[in-house]
Amino acid sequence: MGGSVNPKTGHYIGTWGEFGCPTPQRIATYALSSNRQRPFAGAFHAAIFNTFRRFRGQVLYVVPPFVIAYAALNWAVER
Repeated sequence: MGGSVNPKTGHYIGTWGEFGCPTPQRIATYALSSNRQRPFAGAFHAAIFNTFRRFRGQVLYVVPPFVIAYAALNWAVER
């Protein structure tokens, strides 16, 4: 298999399946830090405190309507 010159640029671009330069360049390697290899580290501890924080933030929006509905239902049953 012989390569040919690119007619637009006049440069040799390699044979089929080997386009570009013969040696690889700009190879990116990725690694994971050892302290990032525990995806669930502290998840249970964080879940407890996050659940408490979210409950504390929403309790005043949820509880009063239920208390009012319970009082109205109780009043209707007694009447």
